[in-house]
Amino acid sequence: MARTNPFEFLQQVRTEVAKVTWPTRRETVITTIMVVILSIFAALFFLAADWVLSTIVTLVLGLGR
Repeated sequence: MARTNPFEFLQQVRTEVAKVTWPTRRETVITTIMVVILSIFAALFFLAADWVLSTIVTLVLGLGR
């Protein structure tokens, strides 16, 4: 495989970057909001699951008395 010189490499990089479809500001904001909402939902779900499992284990093992 032949090596390309740095100038040719930079030209190729520039060509490839020009092909990228960049998201609009609106798409970026909506995606960010969705990530934050889903992260909060996941955190609340795991908090509830942890609490339920902790309660069950405490009752089964009798550690809460």
